[in-house]
Amino acid sequence: MPRCDTQAVSLHLVEIFREIAPDARAVLIVDQAGWHLSSKLAVPNNITIIPLPPKCPELNPAENLWEFMRDNWLSNRVFTSYNDIVGHCCDAWNKLTAQPWRIMTIGLRD
Repeated sequence: MPRCDTQAVSLHLVEIFREIAPDARAVLIVDQAGWHLSSKLAVPNNITIIPLPPKCPELNPAENLWEFMRDNWLSNRVFTSYNDIVGHCCDAWNKLTAQPWRIMTIGLRD
């Protein structure tokens, strides 16, 4: 998405909705960005949104995943263009999604 806003989150929720089995429910953990919790957000009835406490990025699995990717695949580089940045980020994301056990480990909390 070109920007983070309520419309983008609504479109994302539609995509999640399409992937949920008819008898299943999805739980989406979000930070407290305004576009995640807007009253204008259209949340399908089979999706539950759970906001994290404010100012707690260490509890946000997405933040931890980005930190892991930066530390392991994206740091200490000189990018030559926007497309170079996007390409490296896509490569890092593909490496990570090929390792679901790593994603689970990074996202686990006591």
